[in-house]
Amino acid sequence: MLGGELGSKSPVHPNDHVNMGQSSNDTFPTAMNISAALEINHRLLPALKQFHDSLEKKSEEFKDIIKIGRTHTQDAVPLTLGQEFSGYVQQIANGIERIRSTLSRLYQIVLGGTAIGTGLNSRKGFSEKVAKKISELTGLPFSTVPNKFEATANHDVFVEVHGALNTVATSLMKISNDIRFLGSGPR
Repeated sequence: MLGGELGSKSPVHPNDHVNMGQSSNDTFPTAMNISAALEINHRLLPALKQFHDSLEKKSEEFKDIIKIGRTHTQDAVPLTLGQEFSGYVQQIANGIERIRSTLSRLYQIVLGGTAIGTGLNSRKGFSEKVAKKISELTGLPFSTVPNKFEATANHDVFVEVHGALNTVATSLMKISNDIRFLGSGPR
């Protein structure tokens, strides 16, 4: 390669010149953090906020419409349609807060930890510099994780974010089913 002997590390060293001291153990999770944070901030949260605001308007619009409440798909006691929609408003507000509460940990990136968190073959200060540059490029407050050993050994932040997203998805399904039932009669 480039005039060197096959298998030699000259003139191109696989770690120093090609890999540049990085590892899939730090680059892949960092890419996942960045992409998830961007999508959550630029698409999901604005969409949920818009949905929240629409439900809030409907809650006010429907404040004087009395209907029969339902529990376990059976008739229950009266309430206003506005009250019912206020519950949906709160569900979405809770979901937004759940997602936002995960972001501080999602913004912590492991880049520079290399293979197992030691930072071997990574220049001193690289992690901090790259986190700062990623923050500048994305407009989001990325920082380096406080413990790279922990961050390369597990992906708890993704489990946490998934839990929040799963809860929001469940709330959206519940709201959708309720509205479907509302439209199914009787009239």
